[in-house]
Amino acid sequence: MSVALFTHLACLDHDPGGWHPECPDRLRAVLRALEAPEFASLLREEAPPARHEQLTRVHGADYVAAILATRPAAGEIVPFDADTVMSRGSAEAALRAAGGAAAAVDAVMEGWARAAFVAVRPPGHHAEPGRAMGFCFFNNAAIAAQQARARWGLRRVAVVDFDVHHGNGTEAAFAADPDLFYASSHQYPCYPGTGAARGIADHIVNVPLAPGSDGGNFRTAWEGVILPALDAFAPELLIISAGFDAHHADPLAELRLTERDFAWVSEKLVACAKTHARGRIVSVLEGGYNLEALAASAAVHIRALMGI
Repeated sequence: MSVALFTHLACLDHDPGGWHPECPDRLRAVLRALEAPEFASLLREEAPPARHEQLTRVHGADYVAAILATRPAAGEIVPFDADTVMSRGSAEAALRAAGGAAAAVDAVMEGWARAAFVAVRPPGHHAEPGRAMGFCFFNNAAIAAQQARARWGLRRVAVVDFDVHHGNGTEAAFAADPDLFYASSHQYPCYPGTGAARGIADHIVNVPLAPGSDGGNFRTAWEGVILPALDAFAPELLIISAGFDAHHADPLAELRLTERDFAWVSEKLVACAKTHARGRIVSVLEGGYNLEALAASAAVHIRALMGI
């Protein structure tokens, strides 16, 4: 079975401004990397727009309406905070990002794809149920998890997150439900200032890493804490918040990972999914702000999903 790639050109139309690190060139860099011959077998699918009920499983209806009603004039932006702004194309891009994540769940549950990678923007893991922040509007990974439960009747769904920043939005969406597992390794202190506690519940596992931590520290965190907790949870579906901004070349933080570290953790997660989830993985792009490092890291991650 092949791996599906969900993306959409509308995700390039979210334009927060030339100064902004979360720029359209991020997605272009990833998609260019996936033009290499080794990725020819990817099943290339258009990300559909998320439906209202998919969004409101995670976000309040008033919040969803406010995001979708924000349609600035061409060339203008509307700020939600200092980092999170909407342009004319942002609402459609956010709908496609969330819809692509939900459609990827359907693909692996229907069985025509073994795994899926959702190459979209804006990212999602900072978006709380009622708040846009950290470049994020809808929480794509959390929406994917709720799609698995609502449409497919799964009970135990896990999101694991190796972005350099803590996914406060995913934690907030999952905190009250012990059947939704969230685990994150991330730099601390760092934006958004959450995730200091190593573990606040059996189903919420945080491993903060000090600035300057390298691949050895990262692998210890995953082998010693996150992977055992994930095994104990035994998810029926594994969702990855795949941020590549822990790379040593990334300008927004201070971890020291390399492509080899992203390949290693990806292979470990593929093995876990084979053990517990019939191999079913949905991986959703989050951060990564050095274009060369992002493209190379995403490529090794997708190779692991493909088993090549």
